[in-house]
Amino acid sequence: MAVPKRRTSKARKAKRRTHIKLEVPGMTLCPNCGEFKKSHHVCASCGHYDGKEIVSKEA
Repeated sequence: MAVPKRRTSKARKAKRRTHIKLEVPGMTLCPNCGEFKKSHHVCASCGHYDGKEIVSKEA
């Protein structure tokens, strides 16, 4: 079994993990207004889902 010869430093470990939280998980851009929204949910800012207005919002 392979065992590391030297301890992995905090800096090296952090450099390797920089890409883990790069994107917001489960968030997509709303095609109607362009705001971030949760996937498969009604957009909170404009009220659209799947190209249809589900919740009417006052402008």
